[in-house]
Amino acid sequence: MVNDLVLLDYWASPYAVRVKIALQEKGITNYECREEDLLNAKSSLLFEMNPVYNRIPVLIHNGKPVCESLLIVEYIDEIWKETSPSLLPVDPYDRARARFWADFADKTFITHVRKLWRQKDEIKEDEKKEFIKWVKMLEEELGEKPYFGGNNFGYLDIALIPNYSWFYSYQTSTKLNVAADCPKFIAWVKRCMDRDSVKKSLPNEVKIYQYVLQLKERFTT
Repeated sequence: MVNDLVLLDYWASPYAVRVKIALQEKGITNYECREEDLLNAKSSLLFEMNPVYNRIPVLIHNGKPVCESLLIVEYIDEIWKETSPSLLPVDPYDRARARFWADFADKTFITHVRKLWRQKDEIKEDEKKEFIKWVKMLEEELGEKPYFGGNNFGYLDIALIPNYSWFYSYQTSTKLNVAADCPKFIAWVKRCMDRDSVKKSLPNEVKIYQYVLQLKERFTT
């Protein structure tokens, strides 16, 4: 089933990182990763495989495309369901809750990050407080568990940890200290970072910051 497995990727995308982590967790390493040039010229293959949104990631499995990162993670879990570990919670309620928080994170985190390169002015204090409030909500959902999936690293952890590569950029730009405000969240980050699947997949945070500066120059000048 691994034959003809291609990931349309972009190095800085936390959404593509989700797919890489999910594949690593399932022990799937024999796949082709094709880097897209999102800022200049997207490939004809991307337009063909994702004609609706024209964006990455796209997982092409035996010639068939699967789009949207969270759906791809679920697809990976279902196709390789015989391969441990299971990424999605077994209990229907827990599964629905994990999907809710993943969706919530997607709708809120990007609104904070986009301000790093789209706002000419400094990010306002109330916006910084909203960012910390967002992290605290996730911290509350985590509770005393080692992972969002309980004792096991899973779907919601995979959905959230790629965002951490962008935290350095946000903290550097705003002078926030997330570790001081949200220590349980940072402890969770460190547990995730100890996993090979995460270490091998997350882009360097300083490189991301340099990329943010390039985007800011591009979009605000």
